[in-house]
Amino acid sequence: MQKINITKRIADTGAMAIVRVETIERGYEIAQGCLDGGIDCLEISYTLPNAGEVISALKKKFGDKLVVGAGTVLDSETARHAILSGAQFIIAPNLSKDVAIVCNRYQIPYAPGCTSVTEAMNGLEYGAAFIKAFPISDFYGPKLVSVFKTPIPTMPILASGGINLDNLETYVKNGVDCCGFGGLLTKGNSEEIAENARKIKTIIDKTRSCINK
Repeated sequence: MQKINITKRIADTGAMAIVRVETIERGYEIAQGCLDGGIDCLEISYTLPNAGEVISALKKKFGDKLVVGAGTVLDSETARHAILSGAQFIIAPNLSKDVAIVCNRYQIPYAPGCTSVTEAMNGLEYGAAFIKAFPISDFYGPKLVSVFKTPIPTMPILASGGINLDNLETYVKNGVDCCGFGGLLTKGNSEEIAENARKIKTIIDKTRSCINK
């Protein structure tokens, strides 16, 4: 049930911090701020060589309070390294069948980056838990969801890039299942991060509540 439980937790939270840090201590500070503000999902980017160490340290310190995954996972070797480091989900800017196989083997949710409907459908056929709308979220904005969800309404979408407090409500209304945030959830001290996290979570929860009425 691991894959199902983690996928549901990501979708229930609806927001994720996209983290690139040079030190574990800064990772702790960001994680604590996110948790204090009600967001428990962190993606640690493999654009930095210490990503595995940060993932391991966060899991050891925060345990089940936090869902920690790996981002910018381009190949199966990196995916396996991330999983061995404790990553609970894998996110990438590209679609890789080899990465999908590794994630399915170990029951880890995979969110590949897809630009076209064809890529997105291939991702779903490979067992992706979410389709990361990338980089089209930067080009289309909140309208990106209709690109995928008009022909395939059941497609689970993760979007990041260009999402802020002003347009977040529109993204949620349009059907994005989880929104990724960089600066809002990674800059400043823990208190500032917590304040932004609370604002993000409030918008998501209120918007979802209105949709479900």
